[in-house]
Amino acid sequence: QELFRPMRIGRYDSGDRLSYIVNSVTENSEAKVDLEIIKFVGGGFAGQVYKIKVIDITTSDNHISFPIQKGNTYAMKILIPPSGFSRIFRNALFRIGFQGPFQLQSNPSAVRAGAIWQKFIRKAAKIRFGSELFVNDIHATFIDSTLGSCGEISDWVDGRTWRLEVDDRLDVLKLFLRGKKVKSEALGSPEYRAKKRFMKEFVELLHQLGAHEFARQYEWSTCKSQPNALKRNDTDNDPNAGLMAVDFRAGLALLPLLPMSPGDVKLIFKGIVRGSLVQFDRGNLKKLETFIQSYKNEFNGMLGLLDQLKECERTYRNSLIDVTHNHVRVLYSKRLWSTILQSARTGWNIINKIDINTKEKFDKSTFKTLVFAFLGAIPILGSFIRKLWGRKEMRKHYAATITSWSYIRRSGKARCSEKAISWYRAGRINEKKALKISQSVPRFFAHLPLSILPVGIHRMFSDKEYFKERLFYIFIRPVKLYFSAPMREQWLRDMIAEGQAKHILTDKEAEKICSQLKEPFIQKYLKSLAVHVCTLPVTQIVSVTLSWIYVSTHPQLSHTEAMAAVAAILVLFQVTPVSPGSLARGFYTLYLVIKERNLKDYNIALFLSFFKYIGYLAFPIQMTYRYPEMARFMAGHWSTEAVHIVPVFGEQGALLEHWVYRLFYNWPLTIRRRMRKRSQERENQKPRFWHIPVYSLITIGLYTGFDWAYFHYTKIEPGLKGNWWFFIPVIFIGAALITLGSGGASLSKRIVSGVLYGLFSAIGYVAIFVFLLTVDKIDLGDVAITGGWYIFLLSVIAVIGIIITEIRLPDPDLKSFLIESKI
Repeated sequence: QELFRPMRIGRYDSGDRLSYIVNSVTENSEAKVDLEIIKFVGGGFAGQVYKIKVIDITTSDNHISFPIQKGNTYAMKILIPPSGFSRIFRNALFRIGFQGPFQLQSNPSAVRAGAIWQKFIRKAAKIRFGSELFVNDIHATFIDSTLGSCGEISDWVDGRTWRLEVDDRLDVLKLFLRGKKVKSEALGSPEYRAKKRFMKEFVELLHQLGAHEFARQYEWSTCKSQPNALKRNDTDNDPNAGLMAVDFRAGLALLPLLPMSPGDVKLIFKGIVRGSLVQFDRGNLKKLETFIQSYKNEFNGMLGLLDQLKECERTYRNSLIDVTHNHVRVLYSKRLWSTILQSARTGWNIINKIDINTKEKFDKSTFKTLVFAFLGAIPILGSFIRKLWGRKEMRKHYAATITSWSYIRRSGKARCSEKAISWYRAGRINEKKALKISQSVPRFFAHLPLSILPVGIHRMFSDKEYFKERLFYIFIRPVKLYFSAPMREQWLRDMIAEGQAKHILTDKEAEKICSQLKEPFIQKYLKSLAVHVCTLPVTQIVSVTLSWIYVSTHPQLSHTEAMAAVAAILVLFQVTPVSPGSLARGFYTLYLVIKERNLKDYNIALFLSFFKYIGYLAFPIQMTYRYPEMARFMAGHWSTEAVHIVPVFGEQGALLEHWVYRLFYNWPLTIRRRMRKRSQERENQKPRFWHIPVYSLITIGLYTGFDWAYFHYTKIEPGLKGNWWFFIPVIFIGAALITLGSGGASLSKRIVSGVLYGLFSAIGYVAIFVFLLTVDKIDLGDVAITGGWYIFLLSVIAVIGIIITEIRLPDPDLKSFLIESKI
């Protein structure tokens, strides 16, 4: 559109070619690097990451060796988030904590200081772990004038976060993680244990170096640090090898009153003890120097780099007001304020607030610098004035906007194009619609209100074909999957390809699963999975329908009351462990058991299917021993896909992902192994059932005595509704005692015993309650309804008590896995 202002670019795309003047971290040299973007890897609060290939490199002196080589691939990180919200939030926290702009984006000294720290950490890793390969190497820093940010170039690591491992001995793992001595052959999850051990030792090393706040990037308890340590793909055969620390750039400042993870509470306290009220990436140079002096030979030739680090750190730390560290220096130090103002001018130029000519003028005038800084505190108007003052091209742009109608139209189309690109990247619109929006201002304004909605809803409201596809995907495709074997097979192949891309599956495992596709049980499994997919919208449909019926049948409700009732119904359906959708799944599995007269192949799936969320993993868990690769993959796929919608903590490779996989897949396997072992031991014992009526009589006596005492002291009619806090624990404890005293009885008979216990207790309690009333107060209809509810509730609670007790019983072999301490 031939505008005077530059195009607003949020990030780069594959195939883009860029040129930078880069500065070597170790050498006092610079070079011109031409590179190509291979792919955009992702971005967070700290910045955006790319895989790049160096096309050409030119040094000022051709005899100087430069760490970046032509033709090689590297990782490039530009320290500005691709998301506008992330950038605003990150900058706001940093400004609150340090009273200045985000330095890694706008201050070359801050970026270079972090890079030099990483060089020292890499050398220290060789001392501690025997190799520098445990820390990724960083080569150069640069300034990206297009995006308006500093950046860095480091080695590209072909690696992954972690493999979700099958482990049916989580109870043994739990003891190990608590510090108990456990026999190595009894432990599972070798990659998980290796990564946790490495990150713990690496954090200890960082603290020894004085890199206290860098250690936050690898603190296990933050629950989001795990992706910062990758495992190289060439070490797949050894769970303990190939771990590498790759990310040392924090994204968010840690404020004392705003912990953003469980581990931050501990880190805040430790920071305060060190005298660091607000934490980000500050290190202790004296401690680093002491460490270097202790290992002089290993750090030979790096003393000059230490001097550079001291100078960069001085400039970086003095570029901020930072009252929590500078204290009263802010009131009197001319050197501090001189550095703050100089860094501010440099930063404004880097992030494109001012052009180079304006910077040169500001360098000569402290007054103009202060006025420009003050304008930044004035919303809207101040920002507009700064644009006019700071950049010649923006002055020409706004002047043309006032004087030329043609320029206004071109400017409008340009803005439409920029938004269309961002919407297209986010998946809100397709390519064809993006091109149309870029040429039509009315189309842009039609989409603008939809842009505040979630991505999928925006796309559905604006794209008729996509709307049809989603309806087909939700309602028609599951039915077709049930009846079409080729479609089911292709569905699984697509999931396998996705699993390979995410490193949930190895190529060998994928090949084995594909070779099993035609087997009858696999086809039965896929058909059952299709039924599970069909049940996904059932709960939502039922909850919405019931809320509509409730509001329609209660016209007296105000708008606020109606909305509150609808919200309560919807939330209730989401939090209950059993839902219409899970019931539909459970009854389908029960139908298969009855139809095929086969409980053995459905014993786990039959139980789990009735529960919400975990029910989707019923068949993967059922298949574990017959098809372990497929079972592990499907459990990992379904459970982790659900957790990835959680912001920050749901990141792929973060601890929450592993917890979910462990809870929904490995923990049921652990329970099944323990229960099988316990069942084998019980085969030699006699089953006992005589204690059922005894415990029922005791429960009836407790309920009746409680009712009498409750009525005697409160004069309020007793019952389950108001006194559930007493009734439920009693029946629960009684059920636990029932199963503990059942000897060699099978699990199914124990469950039946629980039902009988709840039934006898309810009938006996209701019978005594009726007997104590006079005949004229008895309403047989009310008695029947109340008795039915008591029988149902107490029986269900008793069964739950038995199942939970059986689940919680320890492994009979657990003690044999422990190593006894010798005195």
